[in-house]
Amino acid sequence: MATCTHLKEIRDVVPGAQGCEDCLKTGDTWVHLRLCEICGHVGCCDQSKNKHATKHFHQTDHPVIKSFEPGEEWGYCYKDELFFETL
Repeated sequence: MATCTHLKEIRDVVPGAQGCEDCLKTGDTWVHLRLCEICGHVGCCDQSKNKHATKHFHQTDHPVIKSFEPGEEWGYCYKDELFFETL
């Protein structure tokens, strides 16, 4: 079973917003939210038309996100392309 090699980069972050930071700036909508576990950026998921969480990864190289949806306890590493459980 493959293991994410970037979990050590996770920080104790404060979410930058309670919605997608970029969609809020433009007045757009989102489907689900993702939290960057490196800096706290909140972006929309890839099912959202703007895909701001993935765009944030490409702009910053911050590899690890987690779901920012109530009751969801999973994370994802873009570089290793792996899902993992969060605590």
